[in-house]
Amino acid sequence: MRRAQERMLKSLGLDIEEVGQAEEVVIKLENRTITLKGPSVLVVKTGGEKVFQLVGGEVFEEAKKEQPKTYVPSDEDVSLVIAQTGVSEEEARGALMQTSGDLAKAILLLRSKR
Repeated sequence: MRRAQERMLKSLGLDIEEVGQAEEVVIKLENRTITLKGPSVLVVKTGGEKVFQLVGGEVFEEAKKEQPKTYVPSDEDVSLVIAQTGVSEEEARGALMQTSGDLAKAILLLRSKR
């Protein structure tokens, strides 16, 4: 039966080779990761291209966690806070980072410390 299948696939221009069993295959997508444990790996060769086929195995899916974006104050914002409060550049940057870039809150924060 296996030979008949191989002959039929070869007549279609497909060459299939069983590579073996993988320990683990990890597929990282934009919003999730798919992990396959113990799948069989087949290579289908056709027209100069190779297609890897994974068969079976235990499937685990995990959604990617959003990483919080770190706020970096612009030089313009820092200059504005310095002009309004008379503090050092370091203090102005610190206040802007503490308030996540809210200029009014940063200025009020620095003025309240005086």
